[in-house]
Formats: sequence, structure tokens, C-alpha cells
Amino acid sequence: MLGSTLRILIVGGGIAGLATARALRLAGFRPEVTEWQSAPMAIAGGIYLQGNAARALRDLGLDSPVRPLGQVIGRQRFLDVRGRRLCEVDLGLLWSGVGECRALPRAELHQVLLTAAGGEVRYATGINTLELARDAVSVTFDDGRQGEYDLVIGADGRHSTVRSLAALGGPARQVGQIVYRSVVTGGPRVTDWTALLGQHSAFVVVPMGAGRLHCYADETCADLPDDPIARLRERFAEYGGPVPAVLDAIRSVRVGTSDEVELGRWSRGRVVLVGDAAHATAPTLAQGAAMALEDALVLARALAAAETVTEALARYESRRRPRTKWVLDRTRDRDRTRDVPPPLRDPLLRGRGARIFAEHYRLLLDPA
Repeated sequence: MLGSTLRILIVGGGIAGLATARALRLAGFRPEVTEWQSAPMAIAGGIYLQGNAARALRDLGLDSPVRPLGQVIGRQRFLDVRGRRLCEVDLGLLWSGVGECRALPRAELHQVLLTAAGGEVRYATGINTLELARDAVSVTFDDGRQGEYDLVIGADGRHSTVRSLAALGGPARQVGQIVYRSVVTGGPRVTDWTALLGQHSAFVVVPMGAGRLHCYADETCADLPDDPIARLRERFAEYGGPVPAVLDAIRSVRVGTSDEVELGRWSRGRVVLVGDAAHATAPTLAQGAAMALEDALVLARALAAAETVTEALARYESRRRPRTKWVLDRTRDRDRTRDVPPPLRDPLLRGRGARIFAEHYRLLLDPA
């Protein structure tokens, strides 16, 4: 077994980095965490965590602090553009024995992970260079400081600096979607995860408790709009259900492009990637946080059980790759449904939609 004196650097203070720090500390290691931003991230928006994310948080010992937050979601409702029912998924049945689905503000989840990570996060600290030797990695930070580590973990997201410096892959690949996110208060009463499916677009509304709605919309488009709120209202003006009232209540929108990361390998020497740095997908299946939490647990267990770092990294990647590839493939499958003309797609979803959408998570019911 590897000793607790292993010198570990985690680059990134988001969900993946903080979860990895927590998992490693539970396994007896004492990692350092750096984050290029100058303070704890001011994270806006909401997040929807599914049953496997709840299980991972439970394994991290974080079930109690998360349980009072947000709102448990018991059902997914899929509607057509006019707000008519297509199909429904019983989430309690789907994730039975795994965990509850929950929507909550991202900032609240981040605070739980930050508190649980243990030790300090060194903010305003980026990395400039990585020099990989056989048994160590030399790191030069952007303040000129240098350090040597037995393992460097890149948890710095889909635009990972660690991935680039370690020559593990190029930039994330754009998938041709524009994504809009907002948190709405004073909007319509919504009790279920609710998605309206158009052609080349979708609008999702998820209750987070206390009158807050996490809203997510996307469209197949190449260019970011100059006025996101105006574009959102124009693009989804024909949508029914809760969407008109949500659009009236929206006061601010975060907009960006959607991309994905698919790599031939996740590690080189003593450098390894976790979370979106290794396997980002479009947010369609809402599995980004869950995959990062699971990565953290599997990597920590591999390091605790292996005789060498090389052996541990090989175990981690071989364990995680099939699962993250499943999520990528199912994400692409679901995204393709947007391109099917509604007169062809909607009758299929009315007949088989619940089975189709539940199948997207089948592999994730088993432990990571």
C-alpha cells in the first residue's frame, strides 16, 4: 500500500478537485489543492444531482450536510413544445436503492465540498510548467514558486491546463450547442423536473425549493447571442407549459457553448486527470458532477490499495473508462433526439419514452 507521505498536488478547486481532496483525506493522504482564481469560486446557477451522485456523496461522508439542501426530485416529465405530455420517468423507481435525485444551488454544494476537503485551498495560484520524471513531477507555479510531487491530479475542468501541459490532449471539442442557464425566483410553481422538447432545442425547469427554479435551455447554434435574454425569449416564444411564465421572470442568464472531451489516455507518468478534464460531455444527462464525485472515490481507493502509483493510475482508468464512455455515448444519443422532426419523434416518445430515457442510466445503477 502507498503511504500517507505521498506528495499529491490537486490542481483545481471545483467539484472534482474538492471531492478528490476529500476522498484522498478519507484514504489517509494529505493532498495540496491549488486554484487559479483569487478566491473561492462565486458559483451561480443550480445543479441537478441524480441517484449515483447521491450515492457518491454518501460514500464521501457528505450525505448529512447535503440532505437539508435544495429539493428532492421524484419525477421527470417530458413534454412537447406546446406543453403536452410525452412521457414520465419515476425517479424513485429508477434509482431505487441507489439514492435520491436532488436539485440545489451550485454554491451550496460547493460550500459543502470546500468544508469537507480539509486543509486550505491555495487561491490565485496557477501552474506554468510540468516536468515529468520517472517517479516525480516538478511544478512551476505562476508566482515563480516550484515544487516536486509524487502525483499531480488535474481537476481543472474541460479547459484543463494540466491536460495541455502533460500532453494528454488538446482543447475541448465544440458540439454546436448554445446553452443558457438561469435561476428564477417568483416564477411559476413547478414540482417536477420538466423538459419541453422542440426541434434543435430544449427547455428544462427544475425546482430547487424555496421558490427557486433552476432553468436550463439549449439550441443547436454556432454563435453566442449579443443579448442572451432577448435571444432566449425569442427562441422559446412558442413553447408552452411553464416556459412563458419562466421567461417573464428571468432577470439574468449565463450563456456559453457546449463542448466535450474524449482522450486516448488520462495519465502520463505521475500526472492524471479527473472529472471534466478527462471526460467532459454536453450537460444533457446531468452527469458531470456525478462522474467527478465517482472519479474521486475510485482514484483514492486505487491509490490506497496499490503498491505503486503507476499501478493505481492504471486501475483507476480501467475502472472508470467504460462508465464515462457510456455517459458520453448516451449523451450523444439523447442530443440526437433534438434533430428528429417532432411528428416522427413525439409518437415514439409517447409510447416508449420512459423506457428509452431510463435506459440511459442503466449502467450507472451499479456502484462506480
